Amino acid sequence: MKVTVAGNAKDIAENTTVAQLIVDEKVENPDYVTVTINDEFVEHHDFESTVLKENDVVEFLYFMGGGSF
Repeated sequence: MKVTVAGNAKDIAENTTVAQLIVDEKVENPDYVTVTINDEFVEHHDFESTVLKENDVVEFLYFMGGGSF
């Protein structure tokens, strides 16, 4: 099945969950990653139950705090 992950077309197995994709893509700091599918945010507690579909577009986002000098 084809999906787009971080701008790259990928072939993944049917019934792949967000949680499995995070493992397969070797996402750094998986506890702190935010995931969108087709520009919709996925709640962290839904990663295990959210199954990807053909042509989904997945992005991994990290929110970084900043400060001033």
